[in-house]
Amino acid sequence: MKLATEKQGVLSRLARDRRGNFGMMTALLLPVLLGAGGISIDVTKMMMTKNRLQDAADAAALAAASALANDGYSVDAAKLLALRFIETQMRSGGNVDGEGTDTKNPDSNEPSSFASSTIDIQETATGKSSKSWVINVTARTDMDLNPLTRLLVKDKAAITANTSAESSTESKSALSMYLVLDKSGSMLAPTTELSKQTSCDEYNNNQKRIYQNKSPCYVKKIEKLKTSAGLLFDYLNGADPSYKADGNPSSTYVRTGTASYDSAMRTSSSTAWGTNGARTQVNKLEADGGTSSTAAMNAAYTKLTEKGSDGLIKENKTHININGQIPTKYIVFMTDGINNNSNDDVLTLDVCKKAGKAGIIIFSIAFMAPKDGPEAFLEQCANETKGGKFFSAVTSKDLDAAFIEIGQQAAKTIARLTH
Repeated sequence: MKLATEKQGVLSRLARDRRGNFGMMTALLLPVLLGAGGISIDVTKMMMTKNRLQDAADAAALAAASALANDGYSVDAAKLLALRFIETQMRSGGNVDGEGTDTKNPDSNEPSSFASSTIDIQETATGKSSKSWVINVTARTDMDLNPLTRLLVKDKAAITANTSAESSTESKSALSMYLVLDKSGSMLAPTTELSKQTSCDEYNNNQKRIYQNKSPCYVKKIEKLKTSAGLLFDYLNGADPSYKADGNPSSTYVRTGTASYDSAMRTSSSTAWGTNGARTQVNKLEADGGTSSTAAMNAAYTKLTEKGSDGLIKENKTHININGQIPTKYIVFMTDGINNNSNDDVLTLDVCKKAGKAGIIIFSIAFMAPKDGPEAFLEQCANETKGGKFFSAVTSKDLDAAFIEIGQQAAKTIARLTH
């Protein structure tokens, strides 16, 4: 009995003795506390990595969209570009603590830590020669967790970011383009492109006939100008979503006009919707006379900037009434030789400067011009405008390429994020 009583007393004292309780509780809770601390650190790192991955996904989607619309990339090539863009963006930014960074060459075909990212591109034909794309990007990467977090959960955390972008070769931005074309006698000279004619007369740059009933025949510069300008008109038509081949309506985004010149301005049309009127005017051109570009360039500038009685620019108001936009304005200035009067160079450059101040973009072209010809003058004219460009077209193919590039530059649409 006494022994039992003593045992009960020991147990009672032990139950009442709280010395060492804190140590035991600490030992039990320490893994949980350390794990919680690790989680709080990793949550911050995950948020930062998520933001950086989202930025990389957005940049990749825009890069793919731009490459498809402006650089002629195929869908597969654009997908690869987007994936490598994600890798490069994440690598250049680096992880918060440097863990989990992919070290493979971005140009390598080896799988990377972003190989599970998916790039989906939907391509749709929207016109004769135009397409649109929807790019959906899901970027994924694994982030290594710190050892404290691993006490409670897994070793890695999956981070995901989603975004979408759209681009198109359609010109959904309004534009007005005025062509100023040289029809002087030197445009009768032959190019290096063979003609379908079996025999023809051939002229030199001074309008002098040097061969009669010559064979084979070569396309004259004036005729080449017509077909090359036609490529520009075709491109603008194909890029305009409202264009219809029957011309009814011909456009709600694109307006064009033309002026031609030799020793003086010979034709000058008002801008009109679409390209039909401008194409007709160009196809009627016949080479003759000297060279004086001032009046034709001034006509182009006036047509694009003239104000109405209400003080508003007529060309702007016409676009706003139809498509709600202020158009981007262009002048395409082409010649194959120098002005007969040097004062014309000065006066024409004055027009180029005024055009630049008015926000007009000038594309200038020297077509098979002599070595001491108008290249410097034309380049200076284009450089007076922001976004302007000079083209030296030495061959027929060069002239085709110049007009095609002008069409691409005028019609291209900026890619935009949609989500």
